[in-house]
Amino acid sequence: MKKIVLLCASGMSTGMLVKRMQDAANAEGLECKIEAYPQVEAKEKAADADAILLGPQIRFSKDKVEKDCPGVPIEAIDMKIYSRMDAKGALAVAKNLMGM
Repeated sequence: MKKIVLLCASGMSTGMLVKRMQDAANAEGLECKIEAYPQVEAKEKAADADAILLGPQIRFSKDKVEKDCPGVPIEAIDMKIYSRMDAKGALAVAKNLMGM
């Protein structure tokens, strides 16, 4: 079971995307748990993740998240993917980070 964590400013704006991503993963048969948290909780909630996606509004915090979650691959979600709530596109980014 893979763990994918989305981080954003407050943890709420990614909630809809998480639900859509989980549905897309289920449709693909990908066993994973996808969750969203505020960036300030990265160390506690995402250090054991298989992939971390940052909301575009916090892409500037990638260095801090890398320090808080060493060894976890991290990428900011492209603004186009995020604004369209493109679950398949965001899931593809996560899968690429995990080498899938």
